[in-house]
Formats: sequence, structure tokens, C-alpha cells
Amino acid sequence: MTERPSAPGNSGSAAQDDAAAGPGHAAPGHAAPPPSDDAVPPPSDAPTAPRWDAPCGRIIGWRDGPVDRATGIRYANVGRFERPRPVAASSAEIHATEPAPACPQPPMPFLDDVVGSNIGALPQDEDCLRVSVTTPANTPPDAGLPVMVWIHGGSYASGAGDAPFYDPRALVSEQRVIVVNVTYRLGLLGFLGDGADIPANLGLLDMIAALRWTRENIAAFGGDPANVTAFGQSAGGDAVAHLMIADGARGLFHRAVIQSAPFGLLAGRARMSELMATTASALARDASLDDIRTMQQRVAKAATRFGLKGQMPFGLQYGHDPLPPESELDRHWREAAPHVAVLVGTTTREAALFTARIPPLLRRMNHPRKSRGVERILISPFTQRLYGRGARRFAQRHVSSGGTGARYEFSWGVGRSPIAAAHISELPLLFPGPAWERTPMVEGHTWADVLADGARLRRAWADFARGEPVTSDPRAGLRVFPPDPGRTV
Repeated sequence: MTERPSAPGNSGSAAQDDAAAGPGHAAPGHAAPPPSDDAVPPPSDAPTAPRWDAPCGRIIGWRDGPVDRATGIRYANVGRFERPRPVAASSAEIHATEPAPACPQPPMPFLDDVVGSNIGALPQDEDCLRVSVTTPANTPPDAGLPVMVWIHGGSYASGAGDAPFYDPRALVSEQRVIVVNVTYRLGLLGFLGDGADIPANLGLLDMIAALRWTRENIAAFGGDPANVTAFGQSAGGDAVAHLMIADGARGLFHRAVIQSAPFGLLAGRARMSELMATTASALARDASLDDIRTMQQRVAKAATRFGLKGQMPFGLQYGHDPLPPESELDRHWREAAPHVAVLVGTTTREAALFTARIPPLLRRMNHPRKSRGVERILISPFTQRLYGRGARRFAQRHVSSGGTGARYEFSWGVGRSPIAAAHISELPLLFPGPAWERTPMVEGHTWADVLADGARLRRAWADFARGEPVTSDPRAGLRVFPPDPGRTV
């Protein structure tokens, strides 16, 4: 594992990155698996390797069947607990053939127990601010394709942009869009500053830096910088919603897909954040990454006294750059509404992912008669409390404030599996790949079903990115509800 206590990374030079085995260049023995079974990045000097001349420098990527990839490109420089800084254009070629490393993170049991490791075999490195760009093969620079920027979830504490769960190959090749996967700082390194000694919301500032990089460089890949969609799931969906009102983000994206944002956990978190910061204050600024992981678990445990909010302890802090005070959120979202089109929604059984982790409840969920009680008492009410009500209110406010948008619900597979239409269940359809094949998220379906039904969901998301109407599609488990602009929230 590449461990850098001070996270130097102050050079935009790809040659220096290579020499230091920096992020995007995995340490020996920690190479991540290729994004697809038949995808092996060629040598960066291979004559067939795709090349792009971008403002950041000449980028050399790799061909992966129907798509071209440029992986692990630095989008900002950063030191520990510092704000991201722009990267100077590189005079050396940028060899973009290794996945972005994940931000250092402890295990995340609630996902690992269900679907396996949240980051696969990716290396972990504190200097992780990288993007990976996937384009249809041989896309010319003047193609003007829609751009979709993926913000991964993981409770602001785990995950990575290049995790195997988020392979955009099918979405890109089928729909002729360009996807940018973003890796940003997490947990103690990205979302626990006190706003004084350590800035708050560093991970959100990372995302803004990635969106700026996209605006400045994506035309070289054949993307349209005036047609950028930010999309994310869970904490990633929450981040996309807040990027709409973040200082410095206006105009960096034009559409937003907000998937399963935990709106019910967002209010009144200041006291919890203060306790977490106090708990972490004993950590030395130059602590090792192992010490940071240990402290992150200790801080998360301290937050459990705050009930449901403590189940997602790391998160955005209002009133700290780049976000307004909590009392002004509604006004800022209303003011942002005319500038960003929104598709916001949930799965119909979000909470089933969490109840399935409790063995007695899972046994009941597998029983035809007893499952109805679990559905009525736990899954349905907690899905609405944490996700559904907030999505409805967000959509309604957006449209009543002059914005364009719709709300959706995703119910694919209900009746075939106890965790069908649970939290994260749309991801195998959006990003089909080997990582999902043996997970319970696709139980009750053949892989051919996943690919065929997923193609319909991918088309819906890409239609939205193209500015086209999104309509209900039962085969994809998608139901769309245009909000009533006459109703106020």
C-alpha cells in the first residue's frame, strides 16, 4: 500500500508522478484488476494507444474494446487537510493507464457484508485526487458528446471513483456519452474539519476542482463542456444536490441526477460534527494512515449516540465553505433551480439493504408471510423517512421555483429477492460488470436480464443527459413522476 502521511503531490508533472510511484501508478503488488475481463491496458507507447491533446497536457490512454480510457489523471494538487490547488499543464506526456487509487479508508461492514469490498483491489493513497475519462472508441475532439460526471457514494467514508462497481463501459459504448469518474477525499481526510484549524468540506471542494478540470479539458476528448451532467448515488447523490448551491460550482454542470440521497439525515448535524471533531482533535497532523483509519472508526463510534444521523456520521457541514448556513438552504436551492435540470429519486425499498444485514430479519424477509411485517414496520417507513419524502420535496421545490425536473422511483426485481429495489440496487444496471455478477443485488435474474433491462435504464439516464424527456419504463423498473409546478413545499 502506498502510504504518504503528508500527501505531497505538489507537481503536475506526469514524469515526476511516475518516478515517485504516485497516485494513479499503483505500488508494486497492488495493481487493481482491469475494468473488464478482456481489458488489459497496453504499454503507453503502443502505436494504437489513444492520445488526447488537452489543456492539461498530452494524455496517453488505452483501448478497451468499444471504449477508450484515460485513467488516474490528476485533477488537483493537495497536501493533508489543505484545499485543492489547480494542476499546472504538464510538459511531459501524461500516461493515464492505471486506475485512480482510493482514499485511505477502514472497512465498511454494512456494504462489505452484502456485496464485498467497496473498492476491490484498488490501492489506497492519501494523494488520490484523480479522474478517469471513458469515451466511445475513436471519438473525435469535435464530437460534442454529452458528459456525465460520476460522484460515488459510500457515506462520505468509503468507496472510490474507479471501484469495480462503477465501470461505465456499457453506458459509454451504448449511449455515446462520455463519463468522468471522480475520486475525492473521504472520512477524516475529507469531511471532518472544524472550519478553523482544518477546513470543513474538503471532499466537496475536491469535487468542484474535478468539475473545473472537466470543463477545461473535456472538449479534447470529444465532450461538450456546455452539456455536463453530475450524477451520484447515496452520499454521491447528496453531494450532487449540494454542488448545486456550492460557491464556485455554478455553471460547472447543467443537469443533476440525484440517486437515493439520504435527505432525512441531513438536518441538525452541527452538534454531532462538533463532538466528532473534538474526538479527533488528539490526532497528530502527521499521523500515519493506520492511525487515521483507527481514529476514523473511533470518531464514527462516538457519533452513534446521535441515533440515525450517527449511521452516516461523516458528511457536509453547513455554514462552512463552500456551503451556506443551514437556515439558508431552501433559499439557495430555489435560486439554483432555473440553472440546473434535475432528475431526483429513490429505490422503492431502500431500507431493505440495511435490514438484510440483521440475520433474524433476513430470515423473515425470506419467508412469504413474515416478510410482510418487516416490509410494513421497517422497510417501507424507513425508506420514506430517510429517502422518499426528501426526494419528493426536493423535486417539488425545484419545479415550483422555475426549474426543470422530474422524480423517479426504481423497483426492478421486486418479488424476486428479499433485497430487490434496495439501496444501491440500480447500480448493477447502470454499471454492469463482473463485480456485480455474484452479489445479491441481481438475485432472481439471469445476467442477460441484467444487461437487457439495464440497457433501458442506461438509455433513460443518457436521455436526460442529452436533454431529452425521461419516461417510465417497467422493464427497467423505472417510474417517472413529473412534479406539479402549482404545488408549493
